[in-house]
This record gives sequence, C-alpha cells and structure tokens, in this order.
Amino acid sequence: MNAVNNLQTLFSLEGQVAIVTGAGKGIGRACALSLAQAGADVALAARTAADLESLAAEIRALGRRAIAVPTDVNDDAALDRLVATTVAELGKLTILVNNAGGAGPNNPRKMKGADLAAALAWNVVPAYALTQKCVPAMTAAGGGAVVNISSTAARYAQKGFSAYGAAKAALNQLTRNLAQDFGPALRVNAVEPGTILTDALAPFLTPERQERMERTTPMGRLGRPEDIAAAVLFLVSPAAGWITGKVLGVDGGVEAPNF
Repeated sequence: MNAVNNLQTLFSLEGQVAIVTGAGKGIGRACALSLAQAGADVALAARTAADLESLAAEIRALGRRAIAVPTDVNDDAALDRLVATTVAELGKLTILVNNAGGAGPNNPRKMKGADLAAALAWNVVPAYALTQKCVPAMTAAGGGAVVNISSTAARYAQKGFSAYGAAKAALNQLTRNLAQDFGPALRVNAVEPGTILTDALAPFLTPERQERMERTTPMGRLGRPEDIAAAVLFLVSPAAGWITGKVLGVDGGVEAPNF
C-alpha cells in the first residue's frame, strides 16, 4: 500500500456507523456531515424533526445512509430507542458524538441551586447515559469511539460562567474516567471548542465584541462548526487509534477568556 492510500485509510470511516446528538444545527450538523463525507452512515438525533430530515436528505445525497431519530436526550427511554433504532436500521454502532448540551452566562448571586443542578445535569448526564447504552453495541461491533463536545469554558476562569464552566469541566473529567473504564474496546475523548460562529452565539455577539475577539485570537478569526467537525473526525478515525482519555482544545490559540 502506498503512502497516499495508507493516509486515506487512516482517515476513512468506511463501514462505520455513528450517532450524533444535537445534530440539527451548528456543531452537531457539521459533525454529522463530516462523518458522512468520510464514509460513515449516521443516525441523527435532536428534538426538532424537520432539522433532522433536512440533514438526512443532504447526507443521503452523498451516497451514505442516514436516519432521523427525534430524541430528547434527557429521556432515558428515548436514548434506548435511539441506540436500538440505529442498530436495527444501520446494522451496528461504532461512533458516538455527544454534542447535546450548553448553557448561557449566569449570575451566581441570583442563580438558584436547582438551576445550577439542571445545567450540570444537561451537560453531563446525557453523555454519560448514552455512552453507557452504546457500550454493548460498540463492543459487539468490535470496538468504538466516543467524542464529547465540551468547551474552553471548562478551563478558563471568567466571570458569569460558573455554571457552564463547572458543567463542561465535569464533562472533561467524565471523559477521562470513562476512557479508563471502557478501554480498550472503546476510546473516549473530548473536544473543547473555543468561540464558534453558531446560531446559539449570535444573540451575544455584538459587532464590537466580535472585533475584539477576533483581534485577540492568535488565528485572527472566530471558529466555524467545520473546525470542530474536523477535530471530531480525527478523533473517531483510525488515525487516532492510540488516543483516549484526552481533551483537545480547538480554539484558535486563545488561552484566556476574551468574550
């Protein structure tokens, strides 16, 4: 095998089957498209069926199989259905991208403990539960790869992000520990996006703030969903076959809060 073909094999997902949560928009959508372009068949999970159906049609046009599975990741029974439907319709399961999650800024003088608990649970529990539910199918398929979508908020110390930062820091540590629990059959890694241009960011992104953030980012621009998708593709590919329990920052070189 020549070097070019060997590299193509290292980054190919031919014969793989993926679940992507939060797949309807933004980073999740970009991840699903990237995995399909690399050869994977994809089960698309999110709450809005119309977004999933549109994306599924786009993936099918690439020649890959795609199924839309409307899913509330906070519903344990819905997660069971998601895994079962994926295996039944696509034949197996080898890749999981836990992208559902998120939270806005919070005021720790006003945020109630119950609301903090909800933010922590939203960003950690579905990733834990769905990974757990995927283990039997991935093991039966000969192994699998999980990527959790975290955030640079997990390692920045900044005002207004005590809830979101704590939640994503917990997700990072969950990633490291599950890699120990489920290796060598499963590899479990995470990606920490920096500031990514998505619909979720738009309400907070004034022209002045965007200019400042771009100016203080070593790479001179904010991130795109495709930047995160490329990192996810690497981590689930054979090229990352000896990488597990790691958190990869994809942040344009920013090492301190610039929001």
